[in-house]
Amino acid sequence: MSEGMQPMNAMHARSYGRGDRRSMRGVTLIELMIVVVVIGILTAIAYPSYRGQMLRTHRAEAKATLVETAQQLERCYTRFNAYNAVGCAVATTLGGAGVNSTGNNYVVTAAPTASAFTLTATPQGAQANDTTCANLTLTQTGLRGATGTAPTTCW
Repeated sequence: MSEGMQPMNAMHARSYGRGDRRSMRGVTLIELMIVVVVIGILTAIAYPSYRGQMLRTHRAEAKATLVETAQQLERCYTRFNAYNAVGCAVATTLGGAGVNSTGNNYVVTAAPTASAFTLTATPQGAQANDTTCANLTLTQTGLRGATGTAPTTCW
């Protein structure tokens, strides 16, 4: 072989072996820290939006429970001519422990009279942090109300 030529095995060893350090490097600490910071920023932006959406979803659960309970009271009124009749099971439950919403995020209570009722959905657990629409209310006339910092946006 001539002096400038190397055997084929020697060329392969140099180009694919430990000679080329740039192709063998891994992730540096700086790159890893940049990824961690980006994930942190995205989390800081996304979590409040997620939490707000969960509060709104649970409010819908409370509204559904209020409407369903009002319908049960209307059935009592149709049958017994009073919202607080002895034979009306929902009226007894409302006066006691109340009716839990599907996800147990609200408790619906009331003290119905013979001719009127006002249902109140009170938030429970993590939903108690909902200051926008704290308590939701519904009357026998269909009047909807809420307490909180922005009650007009609750229904």
